[in-house]
Amino acid sequence: MYNASELRNGTAFEFEGKPYIVVRYTHTKMGRGGATIRVEARNLRTGAIEERTFGSNDKVNSSPTTRRRMQYLYSDSSNVVFMDPTSFEQVEMLVGAIGKEMKFLKDGDFVNVMFVKDEPMLIELPPKITLTVTDTGPNVKGNSASNIWKPATLENGLQTKVPLFVNNGEKIRVDTRTGEYVERAA
Repeated sequence: MYNASELRNGTAFEFEGKPYIVVRYTHTKMGRGGATIRVEARNLRTGAIEERTFGSNDKVNSSPTTRRRMQYLYSDSSNVVFMDPTSFEQVEMLVGAIGKEMKFLKDGDFVNVMFVKDEPMLIELPPKITLTVTDTGPNVKGNSASNIWKPATLENGLQTKVPLFVNNGEKIRVDTRTGEYVERAA
């Protein structure tokens, strides 16, 4: 059991029989009254973000979690399949539960899968991934130091903006939290 005041970003908890993970946490103290804890939490079963408000003395159940490094194999219209590289055990997750992280998965990539009571619930991507530019405008010489951007399509279909000096076929690093260009990959 947690006091609601112990919830922080990334904390997994159970409320009304549903597993959640805290995405954003705010603690508000009102004059003489008690504190209010407001959290934005992702429902780990559906992937939906829900806002919850608790009093500072409210209790929520802890949700024991484990993380395992797994390899992304494939996805179909409703499920995504991951494999443990040591035991070759395969687990499936609903596409909806993965959410926006789905667009960053490539065949063979390794991710951390969070399990709640032996059930896969969430994937954790690295902060940056390397992707290949498949379509962008032509290279413009002499603009390597400017802060001008052009649209680009990446191998996973993601649309982003890249500097003018980036060409088709080049590998770039992209921030998985924002989908923005970070740097050229070596």
